[in-house]
Amino acid sequence: MQKFFILLLILFYTTAVFSQQLEATEEEFLVYVSVKDFGDKAIEGAKIFFDGDKTKKSFHGITNAQGTFQILLPKGETYSIRYKDFSKVVDYNKIELPSQQGIYEVEVFIKYKPSRVIVLENVLFDTGKATLKASSYPALNDIVEILAMKPKMIIEIGGHTDNVGSKESNQILSQARAESVRNYLISKGIKANRITAVGYGQEKAVADNSTAEGRQKNRRTEVTILSE
Repeated sequence: MQKFFILLLILFYTTAVFSQQLEATEEEFLVYVSVKDFGDKAIEGAKIFFDGDKTKKSFHGITNAQGTFQILLPKGETYSIRYKDFSKVVDYNKIELPSQQGIYEVEVFIKYKPSRVIVLENVLFDTGKATLKASSYPALNDIVEILAMKPKMIIEIGGHTDNVGSKESNQILSQARAESVRNYLISKGIKANRITAVGYGQEKAVADNSTAEGRQKNRRTEVTILSE
């Protein structure tokens, strides 16, 4: 059996240990994937995508407690590698798997720093209300999936507004919106003691409230990972 080693980061790695489960074939590469942060700590529950540039077929795997998984990928394709940083999919690199004859294995090492604070860009509410729009559900369901995969993770839902209106009304609205998100997650089976909801009103602006674009950025819902 021939073995390729593809290093996607020019960094030093200790040898990853994989339990042999899958086998390479004449049609598919066996890909060993290892995911760590920049402190060389294994990232458990990382979802890694391999999207074929030509066929548009997508494959993915989720890392175990050692930060590894195995996956079979068809030959003769260039794959865009992406990772899911909480609810956001991030482009990482590419890997080409040639269509030459033989049985091959590939090792892919991925390093990234998981975000601790994530803006939920697709979580939206009715204007001036705390009612979630139906278009928010896919993004919230992603969070449910992540929390289910990481049962020790505890998060805070933070609600933020722009400065239109009084500080008091914005505080109340932001708290109500954070509670709406929390209640949705609980309704999907996540334990209540794993989620806190905090309304920050207009106090933590990230952009200039004097412009429409700035106000839009300030009206946001964030997830902060408190522990995992």
